[in-house]
Amino acid sequence: MIDLVIEARRHDIGNFEVGRILPFHAHRMVGPFTFLDHMGPAEFAPGFPKSADVRPHPHIGLSTLTYLFEGEITHRDSVGSLAQIRPGEVNWMTAGSGITHSERFETLRRQGGRMDGMQAWIALPHGYEETDPAFSHHEGPSDLPSYESGGLKARLIAGEAFGAKANVPVFSPLFYVHWDLAAGTTAALPAEYPERAAYVASGRVEVDGRELTSLQMAVFAPGQTVVFKALEPSTVMLLGGEPVGPRFIEWNFVSSSRDRIEQAKADWKAGRMKLPDLDHDEFIPLP
Repeated sequence: MIDLVIEARRHDIGNFEVGRILPFHAHRMVGPFTFLDHMGPAEFAPGFPKSADVRPHPHIGLSTLTYLFEGEITHRDSVGSLAQIRPGEVNWMTAGSGITHSERFETLRRQGGRMDGMQAWIALPHGYEETDPAFSHHEGPSDLPSYESGGLKARLIAGEAFGAKANVPVFSPLFYVHWDLAAGTTAALPAEYPERAAYVASGRVEVDGRELTSLQMAVFAPGQTVVFKALEPSTVMLLGGEPVGPRFIEWNFVSSSRDRIEQAKADWKAGRMKLPDLDHDEFIPLP
């Protein structure tokens, strides 16, 4: 039932750690999910340096999904968006033919506090890789259906699962779910999609007779229901969907064409990609 367990690789980016889960050398994608990072958890004191911010940078060929457990991020992009994201909310940004954006920790810099959240990159399927760039923000049960029963609290972040559909403009069949499980709670992931995985953001769960702990992701074989039992209070992120085919990934670019990535690199280096309207005084150079 469990095909593979992936350990998040922790990287210190100067002011806090990020755990990289996908891509992994032995399993680069789960459905259309090409990239999965766990940001934090980290504690910030008021007045921490601006170097912690993510300066303007580009993307092509994907949608990014940012979701927080704790903290707040200010998003600005080249289609004119300005949005705050807070816990339990979704920022969905479609890069398509090309977008630039920044992520700033302005509220945390003023007040201090904890940062803990997830960022996923979701590859756009063939026919949509060059779609127009766009951004949308989603919150509340009308956009993100929630469910609570016994010791399980669940929120559908994107796609369709468990008979519900999130109001997030995805481009291919997928699901992304946040579970909070009280100790002793059992819950099941049905065999609805061919590719599925579960990332333990915190706590410990038992699956298929195996214990999974914080910062581990299990990739599941298709065709079987997966039953989880929380061994302690746990947060689990469920994700997957229909595969969209292999993708090249280099820096912040995702594409089915290596030539398209080379073009994006050249465009960014030459300054041909527009910076965010409300954050255009600095940027991250091409590595």
